[in-house]
Amino acid sequence: MQPPRLKAGGRAFAQIAQYHPELTAFRRDLHAHPELGFEEVYTSARVREALRAAGVDEVHEGIGRTGVVGIIHGQGRASGSMVGLRADMDALPMTEHNDFAWKSCKSGLMHGCGHDGHTAMLVGAARYLAATRQFDGTAVLIFQPGEEGMGGARVMIEDGLFERFPVQSVYAMHNWPAMRPGTVGINGGAMMAAADRVTIDITGRGGHGAHAYQTVDVVLVAGHIITAVQSIIARNVRALDSAVISLCAVQAGDLGAFSVLPGQATLVGTVRAFDPAVQDMVEQRIKELCNAIALGFGATVTVRYERIYPATINTEAEARFAGDVAAALVGADNVERDLEPSMGAEDFSFMLQSRPGAYLRLGQGMGAGNSTLHNSRYDFNDDILPLGAALHAGLVEQAMPLASGQ
Repeated sequence: MQPPRLKAGGRAFAQIAQYHPELTAFRRDLHAHPELGFEEVYTSARVREALRAAGVDEVHEGIGRTGVVGIIHGQGRASGSMVGLRADMDALPMTEHNDFAWKSCKSGLMHGCGHDGHTAMLVGAARYLAATRQFDGTAVLIFQPGEEGMGGARVMIEDGLFERFPVQSVYAMHNWPAMRPGTVGINGGAMMAAADRVTIDITGRGGHGAHAYQTVDVVLVAGHIITAVQSIIARNVRALDSAVISLCAVQAGDLGAFSVLPGQATLVGTVRAFDPAVQDMVEQRIKELCNAIALGFGATVTVRYERIYPATINTEAEARFAGDVAAALVGADNVERDLEPSMGAEDFSFMLQSRPGAYLRLGQGMGAGNSTLHNSRYDFNDDILPLGAALHAGLVEQAMPLASGQ
């Protein structure tokens, strides 16, 4: 057996490192069989099989449609404590351009964000925790579907997740290619931004491009809207706040009809912010600007503003605790406790709205062919599997320590 390439301290890492090859094989099997949100039939079955083989006490399926929850009771039960650990399972609708043996076998589907690795790390933690049970309380292992834009965390909560398993705190982690392997990042506040979707439908009057005066040009209106909405961040959001507006897609007309002005146009984009008050203001200003611009050109406009994910906000005490657990594992110098937030979004935010907890980033680097997240050549770095599993296990053991003599 090859020794692990990454080193870390503690009993959990040493024990989990012994089955690193098995975790790697499990992870690569999931990578080869990607499934979209709420379609994780194969993935859920593999997780249930792995949890039962590990000897967990209970395996619950069908929570949030394809979600799985594993229950492990510690040696002690006196505290009545319950801690949740979450991993996401779904893949992305994108084509993989890697050529290794475990590349996706499904056309147009790919594990381009590392959820296969997250699932494998939590399975590794389950195996260790079920074998050792060095804690006083109950570990709740949450394998969540549909993180990629489908709100699987919210769906699991609405399906009674925290009523059935009333955890006092909940934790999750995400691999981060921009951080070197063996490092952990966290902060005691905003980790990820809220994600909103904006759809702007413009209606005018189409006609011949040679007689534009007879039309209400929706392409012209769209151009003015695209330019104008950028002023919202520049002139309505405080410089000390953070927000992004990106209109990412435009649909109007027919590329084969170069002289035809269309009567309809649609813009689609996203807004990212950390503060709900900023979200409210941006929504209002987008609607005001779009309506004013359309009116000025004689067009009409409909703006649909959808709140997709709230901001991912760590609670201070749990973030501090998770940083301590990470420092015990990889050393204080390898833990960034004031990590810069990302304008990306994460539906673990719904769980943090329901329970105290923390979301961590686990460095995986971009060496050995690994690329950025949501890239067609991305792959999870298997070297960090034992580290992530040990970090999960440490959160449970240190949050619910056994009393002396137990």
